[in-house]
Amino acid sequence: MRKSVKIGDLAPNFRLLSQTGQTVELKDFIGVSPVVLFFYPKDNTTLCTKEVCHFRDNFEKLKKISNAEVIGISSDSVDSHKQFSEANNLPFMLLSDPDEEVRELYGVPKTFGIIPGRVTYVIDKQGVIRHIFSSQLNYKRHVNEALSALKSI
Repeated sequence: MRKSVKIGDLAPNFRLLSQTGQTVELKDFIGVSPVVLFFYPKDNTTLCTKEVCHFRDNFEKLKKISNAEVIGISSDSVDSHKQFSEANNLPFMLLSDPDEEVRELYGVPKTFGIIPGRVTYVIDKQGVIRHIFSSQLNYKRHVNEALSALKSI
């Protein structure tokens, strides 16, 4: 695994497919809006569903603070993301990272070496990582940390 990105680093660009099959690149948002980028383990699992729904329930607050884009990433397929997004009425993108290349690019750790980590990055409009929060179990705090970070940038 590559060394983790740190606060103050330029966020590594990536190119992945969304739940709609659209190609999304991080660089498309640079100069336009901040990005809340969250990595989560798996669609349709209890904590991950609670986490994405907490992002959904706070989506308007995130947008209101700084017009931030919210993007979730896991290794699930585009089809899985489509079903998961529709079932939970998600207003933001879910990106498919099937080979975990982007997860590795950011240095997102695995719990016990096998469970994909749950990490949120707040990236400013210039593409600089301004905040990182990692917690496998405290899913609500991911949103709260993102809201606080967006207020300070």
